Amino acid sequence: MTFSRRTLSGREVNPVGLGCMSLSWAYGTPPSEADGARVLERALELGYDNFDTARIYGLGHNETLIGKVLSPYRDKFLLSSKTGIIVDGSKRRVDCTPETIRKAVETSLELLQTDHIDLYYLHRRDFNVPIEESIGAMADLVKEGKIGSIGLSEMSAETLRRAAAVHPIAAMQTEYSLMTRNAEIAVLEACRETGTTFVAFSPVGRGLLANPALDPEAMTAGDIRLAMPRFQDDNFETNAGLARQFGAIAAREGVAPAQLSLAWVLSRGDHVVAIPGTSSIAHLEENIARWDWEPSAELVAELGALINQQTVAGHRYNAVLQRTIDTEEFA
Repeated sequence: MTFSRRTLSGREVNPVGLGCMSLSWAYGTPPSEADGARVLERALELGYDNFDTARIYGLGHNETLIGKVLSPYRDKFLLSSKTGIIVDGSKRRVDCTPETIRKAVETSLELLQTDHIDLYYLHRRDFNVPIEESIGAMADLVKEGKIGSIGLSEMSAETLRRAAAVHPIAAMQTEYSLMTRNAEIAVLEACRETGTTFVAFSPVGRGLLANPALDPEAMTAGDIRLAMPRFQDDNFETNAGLARQFGAIAAREGVAPAQLSLAWVLSRGDHVVAIPGTSSIAHLEENIARWDWEPSAELVAELGALINQQTVAGHRYNAVLQRTIDTEEFA
């Protein structure tokens, strides 16, 4: 059995897309402009046709890089970006007011060097603004042709249903991998019910399921994983042990650990796509090389029994960041 192409924002895409964040921010020192450009160009050559960015990634650097490199090939891929997380100097806030959304999309269009963004997300839930109000503002942008469709990120099934009552929601983007199973509480099924594609970010467990030898002590300053409980102290030792067992299963199956992790995510439903991120061309090539390989039901069950919410140690976010997340939590 093999996976086939899937639907996102009304068009067929490869089920493995590219999350572009690490080309600008988050996992230590980002690549140079030239190296980042080479990653994007190689991605197009390999058949990536779904590129995901956001205003917050590098505070505009990521959108600028994509605009410079990919705008000549605009018709060859689906372009997604996000707003809602706003940075003013040293302060960061979630702001999904209609005025902020409109201002943000105009800036993103300019940086991306395009006249429309295929899929535009609210990056986080603004608990001070009714979701219906925010979606109404985005629906106006759809009517004006500035965006093609609306997405939500890290929001609950209830929020999705409220949003979908105002305007169709093309995508829900949430962290999802064997290590992070929150979407299974309610969001995966709510997406199926509302005709919403589920977009899995960090589908290789923020690198741990791709590299069982990952060492937090080797991470450079600025790597966001250093502040994540799962990568700290005894929690990490437990999770690294799971990753090593996972790596052994991948070797037994004749695939790379990242390929096995992506295959598990894609097995969760034909309405699921994954957007692993990387700044490495070797990893870029590896991630897409086996996109159509479908693991057996027995293998899927074996992996799910090994790594799940009960065997993984530690929360995925610290207490401050967790307060911005609307996704359901396990008891």
